[in-house]
Amino acid sequence: MGILDFLWGKKVPKSNFVEEYEGLFEKKIPAIRPIDQLTFVVLDTETTGLNPKKDAIVSFGGIKVKGYSMQIQSAKEMYLEVQVKNNDAVKVHEIIQANEIIPKEDFAKELLAFVGADIIVGQHIGFDMLMLEKELQAYGLKKLLNPVVDTQYLAIRLEKGPHYDASMGKPGEFGLDSLCERYGIPLDDRHTAAGDAFLTAQLLMKLLKLAEQKGIKDFGALTRSF
Repeated sequence: MGILDFLWGKKVPKSNFVEEYEGLFEKKIPAIRPIDQLTFVVLDTETTGLNPKKDAIVSFGGIKVKGYSMQIQSAKEMYLEVQVKNNDAVKVHEIIQANEIIPKEDFAKELLAFVGADIIVGQHIGFDMLMLEKELQAYGLKKLLNPVVDTQYLAIRLEKGPHYDASMGKPGEFGLDSLCERYGIPLDDRHTAAGDAFLTAQLLMKLLKLAEQKGIKDFGALTRSF
């Protein structure tokens, strides 16, 4: 072990599927590409708790959006084998043991193949990104490279303006429940990864239409504040 490995921890070699994923980013998405030509991967995770250092992913759900419509055939739902640590988390997502458990390496492969080089979208997506990156570290990936859009911040930007201080607003005003109610989206299958991804995808389509009305029509304009 070299001195850098000693200081920073043992270096994990990259798996082939990680190298293939990273190779997708040799070309960036052009800033002028219209929103209706972009592919968004809307995702959500359910976890054993809210501490990325200690907790683990229980389930993953995702669906792709392109041309202001959901690609239903792309919908994905995966369950990971974990030891449940947090009874409060179980009360929320009600997952104790799923019928079909995917091995962690297979999950990592399928996840990277699923997101590709597309734009990752989620509600309060930073937490999900941390949890997913934690799972992928074992295969040599330090960070997901995809452009990212958070529907919470996008809604704030569109409704209140780019300089609005969300901490000054009402508690929960831009939570998923409140946003779905505001945009007329029925709260079906809430607090499951697949269900929340489906709700967030519907919210994304509403927000993209609103963005277009406000003159945000391409990739560069959409991601400028993220």
